[in-house]
Amino acid sequence: MSPRIAVLLPCYNEEAAIAQTVAGFRAALPDARIYVYDNNSSDRTVDVARAAGAIVRTERMQGKGHVVRRMFADVEADVYVMADGDATYDAAAAPAMIERLFDEQLDMVVGARASEVEAAYRRGHRLGNRVLTGLLARLFGRSFTDILSGYRVFSRRFVKSFPVLSSGFEIETEISVHALELRMPVGEVITAYAARPDGSASKLATYRDGWRIFRTIGTLYRIERPVLYFGGIGAVLVLAAVILALPLLFTWLQTGLVPRYPTAVLATGLTIVAFLSFACGLILDTVVHGRREMRRIAYLSHAAPGAADARSEAP
Repeated sequence: MSPRIAVLLPCYNEEAAIAQTVAGFRAALPDARIYVYDNNSSDRTVDVARAAGAIVRTERMQGKGHVVRRMFADVEADVYVMADGDATYDAAAAPAMIERLFDEQLDMVVGARASEVEAAYRRGHRLGNRVLTGLLARLFGRSFTDILSGYRVFSRRFVKSFPVLSSGFEIETEISVHALELRMPVGEVITAYAARPDGSASKLATYRDGWRIFRTIGTLYRIERPVLYFGGIGAVLVLAAVILALPLLFTWLQTGLVPRYPTAVLATGLTIVAFLSFACGLILDTVVHGRREMRRIAYLSHAAPGAADARSEAP
C-alpha cells in the first residue's frame, strides 16, 4: 500500500506564484494531495490555487505559525511535504527527500537552500541565516545548515507530536529545536532555490523577522535549558557581588571596619538573588524533563516511516 502524501503550502498574497507551485508539486508527486492554506490574502490567491487543482482552506489568524498549526492539526497523511507557495523551492526534489525519509526512517528532511541567483536569496537573508544557525548550534549543541528553510518533509509522528507555539516566521526555528530536543533522526538535502516570479514579493522583513527569530531562540533556550539559562544569570550576579564585596573585604581585614554598608547590603542581595536563580534553574529543569518525556511518549505513539511496510514483509 503506497503512503499517503500531503503537500502543504501556506500562502499569503501569492496570486503570481501559487499556480506554478501547485503545478510543480503535481508533476513531481502525482499521487499527492496538495493543500493550499490561505492566510487572509487580499488578491486572487484562493481562486488561482483552486483553479490549479489544489485543495484550498483558510486560516484567519494572521501569521505563518498559525497556518502551520492548523495544517498539522487538520491534514491526515503518512508523509507531509511543506513548502512556501512562492515557486522558489524545487518541487522536483521532493521524491528524493521522501525516499530518504523512508529509507533511513527519518522524521524530518530539510531542503537546505542553494542558489546562484542573488535575487532569490538576498545577502541580508544569507547573513542572518548564518548568524542564527550558528547561534542555534552554539546554544543547543548541534543544528542544521539552514534552519530557516521552509522546504521540509515530515513523518506523521513528527507532525502529530509537534506542539506549534509560534505565530510567525519563527516557526522554522521552533521546528528545528523540537527535532533537536527530542533527538529525532533527521537529514538534510541540498536543493535548488530560485527567484520569485514577477509580481510576487517576499513577506519576510529582514530586521523585524530576524529579531523575532533571535528572540524565539532565546525563549526556547530559556524553556529547554533552564539550568544553563538561569545558571548563567546567577553566575553574572555572583560575579557582580564579588566585585562589589572585594574592596569591602580588604578594608575590613585591614581596619576591622565596614565603611560602606549600602554596598555590603547590595552585594549580599545580589548573592541571594543569584542562588535563587540557580534554584529556579534546577526546579524548572525537573519540569522540562517531565514535559520532554511526555512529548517523547506522544512522538513514539506513532509508527516510524516505513515501519508498517517492514512488518508486512516479515515472515
